[in-house]
Amino acid sequence: MMKSITITFFLASVIFSPTWAQQQDSTLLDEIVIAENRIQLPYAEQTRSISLLTRTQLKQTPALSVAEALHQVSGVDVRTRGAHGIQADVGIRGGTFDQTLILVNGIKISDPQTGHHSLNLPVNLAQVERIEVLKGPGARTFGQNAFAGAINIVTAQPEKTYARVGVQGGDFKLWGLKGEIGLVKENQWHNLAVNFDQSAGYKYNTDYSLFNAFYNGQVQLKNGTLELLGGYTDRAFGANGFYASPAYTEQFETIQTGLATISYSRQLNTVQLTARAYYRQNDDEYIFIRNNPSVYQNNHTNKTLGVELNTVIPHSNATTGLGVDVNKVTLSSNNLGERRRTVATFYAEHRMEYFQKKLAITPGVQVNYYSDFGTNVLPGVDAGYRLGAHATLFGNIGYTYRVPTFTDLYYTDPVNAGNPNLQPEYAWNYELGIKTHRLKNLQAEAALFVRDGRNMIDWVRATDSDPWKPINVLALVMKGIDSQLTYRFNSNRNNPLQSFQLNYTYILANAQSQENMLSRYALENLKHQLRANVVLTYTKHLTHTISAAYYNRVNLDDYTIVDTRLSYNATAWSIFADVTNIFDVTYQETNLVTMPGRWFKAGVTIKLF
Repeated sequence: MMKSITITFFLASVIFSPTWAQQQDSTLLDEIVIAENRIQLPYAEQTRSISLLTRTQLKQTPALSVAEALHQVSGVDVRTRGAHGIQADVGIRGGTFDQTLILVNGIKISDPQTGHHSLNLPVNLAQVERIEVLKGPGARTFGQNAFAGAINIVTAQPEKTYARVGVQGGDFKLWGLKGEIGLVKENQWHNLAVNFDQSAGYKYNTDYSLFNAFYNGQVQLKNGTLELLGGYTDRAFGANGFYASPAYTEQFETIQTGLATISYSRQLNTVQLTARAYYRQNDDEYIFIRNNPSVYQNNHTNKTLGVELNTVIPHSNATTGLGVDVNKVTLSSNNLGERRRTVATFYAEHRMEYFQKKLAITPGVQVNYYSDFGTNVLPGVDAGYRLGAHATLFGNIGYTYRVPTFTDLYYTDPVNAGNPNLQPEYAWNYELGIKTHRLKNLQAEAALFVRDGRNMIDWVRATDSDPWKPINVLALVMKGIDSQLTYRFNSNRNNPLQSFQLNYTYILANAQSQENMLSRYALENLKHQLRANVVLTYTKHLTHTISAAYYNRVNLDDYTIVDTRLSYNATAWSIFADVTNIFDVTYQETNLVTMPGRWFKAGVTIKLF
């Protein structure tokens, strides 16, 4: 019955008679200021490879979580276990989940225990204003472990006082509730959102429950601006085959993650100063047999407490950005032991403009100190040259570095054995690209990239009966092309096409490692990644998105997934209906977990005031 409803919904949405097309001006995208912690520039003036998912695009995307939405970005590889991003890993341009830095409003929240926890976000997708994905060597400006890139999730700021409630449901007993309230006064604003989602799972022991609470607020003081942020997520899920082997069907995991920050910014003449204190805690309980925890379980609690200070100093035809970040990391675990790490980072960058701002050069350096690995220096330079009014040629060179996680170093169980002798991995990154800007209908970018890595960390084993063990691979070179194109059509009552997007990424990996070793992570990259999105507007308020993606991973069968969303957005209410994996394709994003088949979902949001 549900299969018939799904197919009927899809066919009806495709043949629906179009009467209106909503105009979208791509020049709005060019004016978005990328939310970095020091030198902040509009998208059009950036000399690095950056992809954006705007609030409008997120509403049109057939996704219920940030992890699912990231599938839309070229060069980004999201490998999920289970449904709706309840447990997800994200890599950029062939990098692993440990090589990607995750931020919320510029606050680093990557996990020192393992990158598996980096996407434990307290933010509901409806609260996100945009997602900024910085790829390549320019990511060094965000901080430690931005080895292959950085993803910054920027939350929305309310424009006026409001309240909204929503409900969603779907196949496999999916249901969810959410509530949001925003308060705007003359010198302050506050935003609070909570949501709860649950599903019985698409197969045995893949059920999950998720609770998020998130607050963000800003107060204008006499001499500056005070901003507060707090978030909490509690997720529990059946982890059938998620780790080690598909044969382990009884696994279960619960995770609680909290985040709190306080920031103060002030203008002193022309100099901008920003100070921030932040705290993050992640509690993880893993149970090997869900109904019998005494057989085997792990309990981990890691805490990060830090402070940072950033300043921006403008000059004539130049801008200097300086920053310092110091944080203390602690881990308490029945498996990994009691661990401590202190990290201090200094940033310096200087953007110079020449020839009436046609040429921009930004050298920079990041100096890191790790209490357990010593000091390292990460230099780099970004450059861009405007080719007329609507195109920029850009190039970047940078050195990146990542220390092993505590899991890499110390984790041990019957099928895994950590390696306390691991050394940090490092790489030179190179990028050359061209992008368009300030064109009414067209947004395009293409880049050639090379990441020449040494001492790369990978979990390997010689035979299927051996435990996985991390080692430093001799060398791993990732090179390829990353491209994206969006064309927005003019408003026309007889033309339903609103926009068309095409992304393509090709990666060639060349590894030098110990012979006859099976790779678990480093050589799991996508070789070909092709995605096409079509957005149609049938009436002023009715929008339809069709998304098709082809994935060719080096160690798994290739596959094509087609999703769709039909949404109606009125002033006081909105409704959506999704069908993901329309053609019920069987596929895996990792070498362990078979992903859900066709899934119908729908939801409604009502504005109370």
